[in-house]
Amino acid sequence: MIATRTPVEPSFRGVGHRTAKRAVDILLEADPAYRCPTRSERDALLVGFAKHRKVLYGAAFDVIRLEREIDLLDADAIAADIGAITICDIKSTNRTVIASDLKGYFFNITAAELLTAQSVGERYRFVFVNTVSGEHQEMMLNEIFGRARAMYPAWHIRL
Repeated sequence: MIATRTPVEPSFRGVGHRTAKRAVDILLEADPAYRCPTRSERDALLVGFAKHRKVLYGAAFDVIRLEREIDLLDADAIAADIGAITICDIKSTNRTVIASDLKGYFFNITAAELLTAQSVGERYRFVFVNTVSGEHQEMMLNEIFGRARAMYPAWHIRL
C-alpha cells in the first residue's frame, strides 16, 4: 500500500524523535484507521493478544490500524476481534533522496520488533513514512526480507 499527501516544507523537517513524531502525525492525518493507543489501551492490547498466545512487546509498535471500531480498553473485546487489528511499527525518514520504492533506505529492526513481527505474523506491519513527501507504505517482515539487498545484524548495547 502506497499513499501520498502534500509534501512537507523543508523547514518542518525534524531529526530523530521529531521525525518519528511527524511520521505518526502523517499517518493519523492520512487514514483514520490508524490509531495511537494510550498506555491503558496498550496494556489491554498486550493482554488481548496474549489470549491468542501472541506476544506484543510494548516498545515494538507505534500505532495500530483498525478495520472496525473495537473497545481498546477491553482485553476480551480485543481478543474476540483480533483479526481486525494490525500492529504497526513506524520507520521514518526525512531524506529527500528516498523514492517510493525505498531503494537505498537503511533502517534498524530491534529484537523486540523482530520477535513481535514473528509472533503476530500477518497482523504486524512495518510502516515506512517519508516525512518530506508524505508517502507511506506498509510491509510485512517477509516482504522486507524478500526485498533486502543487504542485512547487517548487530547488538546495540547501552551501559
